[in-house]
Amino acid sequence: MTGLALAAADPDDGDAVASFIPLSDPDITLAEIGAVEAVLRSPRLSTGSLAESFEAAFAGYIGRKYAIAVPSGTIGLLLALRAVGIGAGDEVIASSYAFRETVHAISLAGARPVFADIDYWSGALAPSKVEARITTNTRAIVAGNPNGHPAPWSELREIAQAHQLPLLEDSTEAIGSRYKGVLVGSFGDVAVFDFAQPAALTCGEGGMVVTDDIDIAVALRRHRSHRLDERASVVVSSAAAFQASMSDLSAALGLAQLRRLDEILERRRLTEQLYNAHVQSFEGIKPPYVAPDVTEVNWFLYLVHLGTRFARSSRDAIVDDLRVEQVEAAAYCNPLHLQRHYFDLGYRHGDFLVTEKIADRAVALPFHTHLTDDQIAFIVETMKDASINVGAGAAIY
Repeated sequence: MTGLALAAADPDDGDAVASFIPLSDPDITLAEIGAVEAVLRSPRLSTGSLAESFEAAFAGYIGRKYAIAVPSGTIGLLLALRAVGIGAGDEVIASSYAFRETVHAISLAGARPVFADIDYWSGALAPSKVEARITTNTRAIVAGNPNGHPAPWSELREIAQAHQLPLLEDSTEAIGSRYKGVLVGSFGDVAVFDFAQPAALTCGEGGMVVTDDIDIAVALRRHRSHRLDERASVVVSSAAAFQASMSDLSAALGLAQLRRLDEILERRRLTEQLYNAHVQSFEGIKPPYVAPDVTEVNWFLYLVHLGTRFARSSRDAIVDDLRVEQVEAAAYCNPLHLQRHYFDLGYRHGDFLVTEKIADRAVALPFHTHLTDDQIAFIVETMKDASINVGAGAAIY
């Protein structure tokens, strides 16, 4: 397996960590290496039978009828929006507290992203805030499962049905999580997954779109790429395809990871438990939250939510201090409505107070299966020391 070794494990030792601790580190075994090697020795690296096998296996895992492999979650959502008829002039409701690259697809489709605020505890779209943003120009709702925590899908489905809107599910961060006992990816008319790091299942770059609607599946495939048997001749088709398929090389890695997914998720839960044990002594942080209807959460990253007496600048200083100690950490996330592209659409600071409050104080720590207990102890102690320097005695949320 890949992974980094801890040179000196005592967190009280000034030379505690001599090697860099990355934010993510894929769980790769000989099974994945063998699968990729077999493709490299075969006559086909581009899209072929392995990509189709990955689609079938993934559809079976989620429990959907159709799965369409794509190069990324962004392209997956773009194709999904096109498949349900979204285009120029349409409005699509989404969260500003989201995976940036996926939500960009709304703009790429020519539509206008209309952000709604989130639930204070889960970070997911608040149904009441979604309904308040619906206008005569609204054509779809895109809801995500932020950092692996499922959204309130029953309420969102009721709103979508009441207004006759397609509900698109962004599950790029949440593979394996369950809402009311059902896997995420099951709730939208279309659901999108992404397999880039730091996802639990990764094949370098890639994604998958799943649906039960045959018309949507056909449209997804038509917009994605021409069939293999169409590439040897000049073909007049009904859509200008993006040529956005997945190679057999990526599919081989994805298939091997999918077969080991339960094992990978279990190993990540063990890492989560180690973190939970160490952060118990970290006063003034928001405790981990799991909503009542959520059966299982498989976190995308390990997030620590700082107390309200920390400012965004304090959060950034903590991230910088961690990096000085060779620990890769990151802000999660910088709200979309405050980024340049969306700022140009008229959004301003203060538009979504809950989103801004949570995002300003969220720190993403390294989270993968290769972390040791000593490394996690060092990460948490380093963060605690840094927090004292910038905001001692921060109040609990």
